[in-house]
Amino acid sequence: MKTLRLVLGDQLSRDLPSLADLDPAKDLVLMAEVMSEVTYVKHHKRKIAYLFSAMRHFANSLGDDGIAVRYRRLDDPDNAGSLAGEVAAAIAAFGPDRIVITAPGEYRLADEMAGWQARFGLAVDIRADTRFLCSLDDFAEWAEGRKSLRMEFFYRDLRRRYQVLMEGDEPIGGKWNYDADNRQPPKAGLAVPPPSSFAPDAITTEVLALVEMRCADHFGQLARFDFAVTRDQALHVLDQFIGERLSLFGTYQDAMIEGEPWMYHSHIGLYLNAGLLSPIEVIRVAEAAYHSGDAPLNAVEGFIRQILGWREFVRGLYWLKMPAYAEANFLQATRPLPDFFWTGNTDMNCLAQSIQQTDALSYAHHIQRLMVLGNFALLAGLSPQEVNEWFLVVYVDAYEWVVMPNVSGMALFADGGYLASKPYVAGGAYINRMSNYCKNCRYKVSEKSGEDACPFNYLYWDFLDRHREKLGNNPRLGMIYRTFDKMAPEKQAGVSADASRFLAGFDKAG
Repeated sequence: MKTLRLVLGDQLSRDLPSLADLDPAKDLVLMAEVMSEVTYVKHHKRKIAYLFSAMRHFANSLGDDGIAVRYRRLDDPDNAGSLAGEVAAAIAAFGPDRIVITAPGEYRLADEMAGWQARFGLAVDIRADTRFLCSLDDFAEWAEGRKSLRMEFFYRDLRRRYQVLMEGDEPIGGKWNYDADNRQPPKAGLAVPPPSSFAPDAITTEVLALVEMRCADHFGQLARFDFAVTRDQALHVLDQFIGERLSLFGTYQDAMIEGEPWMYHSHIGLYLNAGLLSPIEVIRVAEAAYHSGDAPLNAVEGFIRQILGWREFVRGLYWLKMPAYAEANFLQATRPLPDFFWTGNTDMNCLAQSIQQTDALSYAHHIQRLMVLGNFALLAGLSPQEVNEWFLVVYVDAYEWVVMPNVSGMALFADGGYLASKPYVAGGAYINRMSNYCKNCRYKVSEKSGEDACPFNYLYWDFLDRHREKLGNNPRLGMIYRTFDKMAPEKQAGVSADASRFLAGFDKAG
């Protein structure tokens, strides 16, 4: 039986289910760069270049092992422009008896592929993606009957299942979660290690030129491109993180420093999400660092929780709730995304820093995404659909399955509390505590009202007042509402006036 095996750009794993029973004598692997995947949202140039280069390197590694690969480049004269078009062309050229696919990570592709058997007149075997640690069926079983989902309990179950940082049925150290130890502000003079860096080889250089030519109107910069594009390079990034960053990752994972975009984070999300690294190998390496005394428990547990807990959790939630989740808008937020999300031209330094580094690097760490960008979007009432699209466009590690629960559920409370027990909102004091951004800002974080006050200060109270009907009974917000109610009426009116003035200003500017 001749089999056509499709490998997508985020499936660059040799243990991919669709490759498991490959017969080199009979089978053909199809990989394709297509404009429909580049432009369904106009992805950051850096993300496109990373994926195309990684795909080409992966295809070469398959070929080196004697596997037949039909690789379609974006600039091939007869490129069909879509995955379905390239599958049709491969069928015509190869004449397979069936098509084998690993289930895609995004709903839009799964929905399309569900119709391929009828479209192509061939058996289409869509296999579950076993590269994750919790199957979608297992997640659905865990979630059944729960009115809300909390990652912490899911995480504990997976800790037990995989025996990660465990002593029998109990967590090492006696606690499941060391988050309270992982919220330290940055100290002056921190010597942050430089990130891993790889000079572009001939393949990457060719891809960079292609992306610059074909995607000139896309967001982002390609200068000084230095991402890993092979599994060996990705393993090097992981090893460097374990050796140089993990020990302080926990302490400073929420910290932000102007001019230090990478901090003590791992920088492996893009490699996990494209398949160059597997979650279990990353978890075991981090766990080994604790057992060998090379990293403290708070750092290792905090890092593992992001992979074993949060990453698996949001994937499960995405597939459980799609497609309706894409339209969630509990707070009825409708304000268009302001233009400065694309330019970085804003007097709010924390936003400018986060957006400008996103433009340059296609990267910002989780607190920049959640408590600067997401926090602002929530307080300003930006449309969840527009914010989701922006996050999907701009980050190299972004795929809808990971973006949407983080944005709609965690950052914007658009799902009404299904994922998070309260909105993650904060005033300027939080950003001032966790960063040095406020020192070089036009606005004054110490001022609560007026044109020179940090906008986060009055937007915070205005948000709560504006949504009292829906949020006022949330038990985690009771004390905050009582504080607002103790404000003098003129102070409350000033909050509303300042917020209206500020929002009207950037609405007018676009």
